[in-house]
Amino acid sequence: MKKIVIIALMLNTSVFAQVKKGTEVPNFNLDLVNNSPKYLTMSELKDKVVWLEFWATWCGPCISAMPHLVDLQQKYKDKLQVIAISNEPEKRIAQFLKAKPFDLAFAIDTADLLRKYFPYQLIPHSVLISADGKLINVTSPEKITSQVLDSILNGQEVHLEEKKDNLSTDYIKDYFYADDHVKHKILWQPPIKGAGGMMFSHLDKPAFSGRRLTFINASLTSIFSRAFGDVPYSRAIDSLGKLGDETFCLDIIVPKSDQLENTLRQELSKKYRVNAKMVKQQREVSVLSIIDQEKFAKVKRNTDGNRTYFARHGAIDQQGVTLAAFAEFLESFGSLRRLVIDETANTEKLDLKFSFQPEDKNSLLQILDEMGLGLKQETRQINFLMLKNE
Repeated sequence: MKKIVIIALMLNTSVFAQVKKGTEVPNFNLDLVNNSPKYLTMSELKDKVVWLEFWATWCGPCISAMPHLVDLQQKYKDKLQVIAISNEPEKRIAQFLKAKPFDLAFAIDTADLLRKYFPYQLIPHSVLISADGKLINVTSPEKITSQVLDSILNGQEVHLEEKKDNLSTDYIKDYFYADDHVKHKILWQPPIKGAGGMMFSHLDKPAFSGRRLTFINASLTSIFSRAFGDVPYSRAIDSLGKLGDETFCLDIIVPKSDQLENTLRQELSKKYRVNAKMVKQQREVSVLSIIDQEKFAKVKRNTDGNRTYFARHGAIDQQGVTLAAFAEFLESFGSLRRLVIDETANTEKLDLKFSFQPEDKNSLLQILDEMGLGLKQETRQINFLMLKNE
C-alpha cells in the first residue's frame, strides 16, 4: 500500500461533540499529501471498515503495535482502511517513517480536531468505524483481532472491550485537593482508572514547593525510587516481582522540604516488608563531557532563575537545567540505552530546548556535538537501588 500522510481537518468546525458508540461519525475532510486524488472525505470510505489509530513517535507502546496494524491491513486489503493519526508536525512523521517505514496510511492532526470527537488521555487509542460510517467502539489496538474484523465484515454483533480514559485535566484538584496551609498529609488511594502514570512535584507552587509529592498510578518500585533520591528507572534493581509492578496513588505533604524523602521512606517501610538500600556496582557508562568550549559557550544560559521540567522521549524543554540533570535526561529519555553520568564539573544553569529522533541514535549525538558535548564509554562504580522482599 502506498504510504500517505493525511492532514485531518473538519468539514464543519463549529460543533465538536463526542461521537457515541453506534452513532454516525462526522464526514471529515481529509487533505491528502503526496497522493492522488488530493482530497478525500470519510464518506468515501463508507464501504470499508475504518480504523483510526491515534499514536505518537515518542510512544513506545504505539510503535510496538504498528506491526499488528500492518498485518491486519495487508490481510483485509480493500475491506479495511487503517489510518494512523498523530498530532505531531508532518516533518516529524516523515523523519520517523524514513527510519522506520510502516506500510500504512499516516495522518496528522496538529490542531487535535479529531480528538474532540474521540477524546482520549492515553495512547495508543483505537477508533473502529463500521462500513456504514457508525462508531463501533473505541478500544486498544491489541483488542482488534482477525476474529473481531471477521465478525464485523460478516454482519455479526461484536463485543469489543471499550477503552475508557479518565478525561480529568486536573488530578490534583479532582482527587487530591489540599489547602495551601496544610502542613502534613499522607493519603494512599487505589489506581485511577483510565489515567496515565505520573508524578507531580509541585515545584511551581510556592506553598508546596519541595515539601509535597503526588503520585498518580505509580508503581511501587517508582515510589521507592523517588524516596531514595529520584533514582532513574535504569538504576533500580527490582526483585519485588508482581508487588513492584502494582500501581498506587499517593499524596504526601510534610512541613519542611528536608523531611520529604525521609518521611516517604518511613511510610513505605511501615506499609511494605521491603528491604531497600543503595549499593555500588561497577558498570559500563557513557560519560558526558565538554569537548568544544567554543560551541558550549553558545548554549543559552538561564537568566530569569526559573526551573522547568518538560521532558519526554525525543524532546526536552527545560529552563535552569544543569549538565548533571541533563545527563539524567539523556539516560531516561535519550536513545542511547546506556547509563549516563556527568563528569564536566560544570554547574551553570542552562535553558535547553530541542527535539531529536529516538529511533535514530545519531540524531541525538549530532545535537550533542552542536552543543559542544560528547559521550565517552568508560567503566565506573555507580549507585543502584536494590529492592528485595523481606
